[in-house]
Amino acid sequence: MFIIVGLGNPESKYFKTFHNMGYLAVGDVANILGVKFKKKECEALTAEAHVNGEKIILAQPLTYMNNSGRAVKQLLAKYKATPAQLVVLYDDYDIPKGKIRIRPNGSAGTHNGMRSVIAEIGTAEFARIRIGIRDQEVNIPIINYVLSNVREEDYELFISACNRAAQAAAELAKGVPFERVMTDFNG
Repeated sequence: MFIIVGLGNPESKYFKTFHNMGYLAVGDVANILGVKFKKKECEALTAEAHVNGEKIILAQPLTYMNNSGRAVKQLLAKYKATPAQLVVLYDDYDIPKGKIRIRPNGSAGTHNGMRSVIAEIGTAEFARIRIGIRDQEVNIPIINYVLSNVREEDYELFISACNRAAQAAAELAKGVPFERVMTDFNG
């Protein structure tokens, strides 16, 4: 079993913001696996897929970003999953725009949503796929930047990055070894 969570903010006004890269990427995972988000549970919108006989839960927390950990904790409890069965997709200001980084664990860095997840589940020992959003040309406070809309000229770059992140998550769900996914998709 895997639980794949894309972090973001639930209101439509945030849909095209940098902080919703996780939502977009987990939506791409749903497309790859041929499922739709239909159910509300554990403070999240969820979809269920089956890959190689294994259940895969995809989730978009309905909490705001800074409280994402509540939904993740509830999902792990409901599905009796461990952090080793969790993959979190999210935007990362510390990575250049359009790049992705896949890691088996790590700190929250500057990301409040990840701080919430780590605080709620009590560990940083879970996989994460980070989608880079930093633009060297933009010099505004991080909070303003992450809640701003992606510039139109960068939209295709971010669509591509979200799709690559989604492909990596789908490969993990299909049982591809983590090291291979890191080799194939990091960058």
